[in-house]
Amino acid sequence: MKLKSTSILDILGISSATVCMAHCLALPILSILPVAFLHNHWIDVAFACVGMFVVSKIILSDAPNKVKAILGVSILLVMLGVILELLFGVDYWLILIGGSGMILGHIINFRCQHFKYN
Repeated sequence: MKLKSTSILDILGISSATVCMAHCLALPILSILPVAFLHNHWIDVAFACVGMFVVSKIILSDAPNKVKAILGVSILLVMLGVILELLFGVDYWLILIGGSGMILGHIINFRCQHFKYN
C-alpha cells in the first residue's frame, strides 16, 4: 500500500513540475501573442502549492534522505522564485532550477521505492 501512494505522489510531482516548466519555458515565446491570461502569477502560485503539498507528503514518508534534501531545496527555490516574481514582477530562473530538481528528486524517489519493494 505504501508503494502505491508514494508512486502516485511521485507521478503527480513529476507531472506537475513538468507542466510548470513547460509553462515557464513557453511563456517568453508565447508573449508575442496578445494572450494576457497566460502570464498570470496565480498560475505559478498554483503550481507551487501543488508542489509544496506533494513534497511535504514525501518528506514525511520513509523516502531516502537524499531525496528529501533534493526535494526540500527544490521546493524552496521554486517558492523563492514565485515570491520574487510576485513582488518584483520579474521572471527568475530559480523556478526552472527548482522545477528541474523536483523532477529529478521524484524520479529518484520513484526508482528507490520501486526497487526497494521488488
